[in-house]
Amino acid sequence: MKTLELHCLGTAGYHPNESRHTSCYFVPECGLVLDAGTGIFRLPNLIQTDHLNILLSHAHLDHIVGLTFLLDILYQRPVQDVCIWGQREKLASIREHLFHPDIFPVELPVTWKSIDENDTWQLQDASFSWRPQDHPGGSVAYKIELPDGSDSSTRLLYATDTLGAEDDVTLDWMSDVDLLMHECNFDDKNQSWAEKTGHCYLDKVVRIAKRTTPKQLLLTHINPIAELELSDACRDLPCGVQIAHDGTCVSL
Repeated sequence: MKTLELHCLGTAGYHPNESRHTSCYFVPECGLVLDAGTGIFRLPNLIQTDHLNILLSHAHLDHIVGLTFLLDILYQRPVQDVCIWGQREKLASIREHLFHPDIFPVELPVTWKSIDENDTWQLQDASFSWRPQDHPGGSVAYKIELPDGSDSSTRLLYATDTLGAEDDVTLDWMSDVDLLMHECNFDDKNQSWAEKTGHCYLDKVVRIAKRTTPKQLLLTHINPIAELELSDACRDLPCGVQIAHDGTCVSL
C-alpha cells in the first residue's frame, strides 16, 4: 500500500499573517493541489510527479493569487503537464482579470479544465466529484478517491469557504471519508460574523463531522487574526481532530 500524505502549504483564510499563508494543500504522490493561495510557493521541493492537477474551490483572491507564482515554481521544478480545474465561469473570470495583460503579461503554460460538464470524472486512476456550496459568489466542495495501491482507495473531502451544508443529500455525499478537510474560519463566539460572511464556525463543523463520521477531521481556512482552539465538543468526536497549520503533514 502506498503511503499518501497531505501537506498543508497555506492554511489561513482571507489574508496571510506571520505564520499562515492562504489556502493551498498538496498530495505529492498524486500531484494533486487543492486551491492556489499564497502557500503554493512552498510547492517546488515537494513535487514528485511529472504532472500537477490544481483544483480550485472558487475564484476569491486568497485561493487563486498563487497561480501567478507558477512560472517561478515550474522554473524551479519543471513538470510536463499542469491542469487547473474549476467551474467554467470562475476560470473565465480568473483568465480575464487575474491574467489580464495589464496585470500579468505572460501566458501560463497550463491547461484550463472546466468541471461543469461532469459531476464525476476519472484522472490518473483517481476519482473526483463535486457539489456546489453556499458562499458569496459560490464555491464547490470536492470528494476525491486516490489510489493507494490496495484494493480500496483513500477518500478525501475538501470543503472550504462554505456556510456548511447540513442537508441529508450533501451530508450523505460527504460521509465516511478518510479525511474531512472542512473550513472553520471562526470560533463559536463569532457565529453571526461567520454567517454574515458565508463561512463556518466550530460548533457547526462539529455537527457536520458527527453526521458524516470521517476517520480524521482537519480544520482549515483558519482566521489569520485569531487562532482557533479545540472545544470540548471536538474532543468528544470519535474521529481524530486537528487544526491545520502551515507545515502540517497528515498521513492519509
